[in-house]
Amino acid sequence: MAGSKASARVRVTQIGSPIGRPADQRATLVGLGLNKMHRSRVLEDTPSVRGMIDKIPHLVRAEPVDAEAE
Repeated sequence: MAGSKASARVRVTQIGSPIGRPADQRATLVGLGLNKMHRSRVLEDTPSVRGMIDKIPHLVRAEPVDAEAE
C-alpha cells in the first residue's frame, strides 16, 4: 500500500493566464512549476500540491497519471 501512495502522481496543465490576477495566484502557478499556457508538469499527489491546485482551479487542469504511462 505504501508503494501505491508513493507512486500517486498528477499532471497539472496551465489553461489560464495569470494576467490581471492577484499576485498570490501567480505565485501559486510558479510554485507548481508552471509559467506558460498549455505547459504541463507531473507532480507527486500530496496534500500541499492538491491545496495549490484547489486554490487556482480556474487556471489549471489536473488529471491523474498512471505509473505505467511514465
